[in-house]
Amino acid sequence: MSTIEVAADLSYEVQRPTSFAFSIVAARTSHQTVTAESIQIEPALEHELVPYGGGSHQLVRLAADAGRLDVHYRATVVVDAEIHDTTSLPEVPFGDLPAGLLPFLNPSRYCESDKLADFAWRHFGHVPGGYERVMTISNWVNQSLVYQPGSTDASSSTTDVLLQRAGVCRDYAHVGIALCRALGVPARYVSGYGVGVEPQDFHGFFEAYVGDDWYLFDPTGMTVAAGLVRIGYGRDAADAPFATLVGDAQLTQKIVSVTASGTLDDEHGAASTA
Repeated sequence: MSTIEVAADLSYEVQRPTSFAFSIVAARTSHQTVTAESIQIEPALEHELVPYGGGSHQLVRLAADAGRLDVHYRATVVVDAEIHDTTSLPEVPFGDLPAGLLPFLNPSRYCESDKLADFAWRHFGHVPGGYERVMTISNWVNQSLVYQPGSTDASSSTTDVLLQRAGVCRDYAHVGIALCRALGVPARYVSGYGVGVEPQDFHGFFEAYVGDDWYLFDPTGMTVAAGLVRIGYGRDAADAPFATLVGDAQLTQKIVSVTASGTLDDEHGAASTA
């Protein structure tokens, strides 16, 4: 169990009336508890917290007129991941997968799993299916890519990242997701906060469905499961951006801070916070 303090400060110059949906609020799950939280909007605008996706994910929604907009989020989060022995988490046959998980096997905007089937089977087909195979994929991504801020942009897909062998956390997660799906393992993108992430920002990692649950993987290797605070999840980063807007506004500043109270436990095993 770990206690983590998260903070996010966003500033915008709004050119004309604009509607916003911010995905910055720590999720509520059976393994993640928010013990303190504040949302401050400047100027003081009406806003609402609305559930999104599976229900644990919440959006901050508001409308702003032209001018400066500042959004400040603070939370204290207790993460108590469920830990399992990795050897007891086999791959789930396609015919036994719950129907609700099937979308996480399909190609998506950034995770072009349909283009990577041959590549995935040549590199990982010999690894026993289940948690071990997914961890092998995550480790391969970590060792094969260079973490290089600015090397990718909002249009960069998995194949782009593999060609240049460089990217940031979301790209690492997308490659891991695409390779898992190419092998028949449901995988999904998770947005959140991570202790020790450098440079500090909203963090992207992924979950794979093995055994009978979703388990965390962070191919960047920057933090451990106890240092990850989840916000939301989706097929890829297109489903979980930190901000979505309709109108005309430019982000002028983004500051994210994540700190742990005490030392994080690096528990060995498969971790789930879903």
